[in-house]
Amino acid sequence: MVWNVESVQRVAALDAALCHRVNRACGVTAVRQFFAVVSWLGNGKFWYAMMLMLPLAAGQRGLEVSLHMALCGVLGVAVYKLIKHVTHRPRPYMTHTDILLGAAPLDQFSFPSGHTLHAVMFTIIIVSAFPALGWFLLPFTVLTATSRVVLGLHYPTDVLLGAAIGILLALTVPGMTWPA
Repeated sequence: MVWNVESVQRVAALDAALCHRVNRACGVTAVRQFFAVVSWLGNGKFWYAMMLMLPLAAGQRGLEVSLHMALCGVLGVAVYKLIKHVTHRPRPYMTHTDILLGAAPLDQFSFPSGHTLHAVMFTIIIVSAFPALGWFLLPFTVLTATSRVVLGLHYPTDVLLGAAIGILLALTVPGMTWPA
């Protein structure tokens, strides 16, 4: 596909249309409250708890994974803040008055989704060391990413590219390995 003005406009229109469709769920109080809690947990609280629990549950290997998460977490914040500073993409509820805001935003810019970036990145790091945790972490990660669109805070492309950045960081930042 050749990326010209017309194709970019077409992708933006599809992105906005999908955002509108998913955000309709925010009109249901129970759905909005559920995804607001998921988003709140996905804003670090859940992941900080994992970083504290892994060394307790898995000793040295858990500590190594937690340190890898911490390093990647700091890099993830730096990357997404830099991109947000450069792109200045407004959040969907700011651009489209019919998008319902389901939770308070952390900042004014939409691209990329930091929640999704970190959820994907941390899930890859943890599951690569402790595959049995995948049954729990994968659904939580999908719910975190979904929450961002349902709550009117991100477009689907913000979430997809946040996930892509999370994958890239998880797979390229070296983990901590202690000598045996």
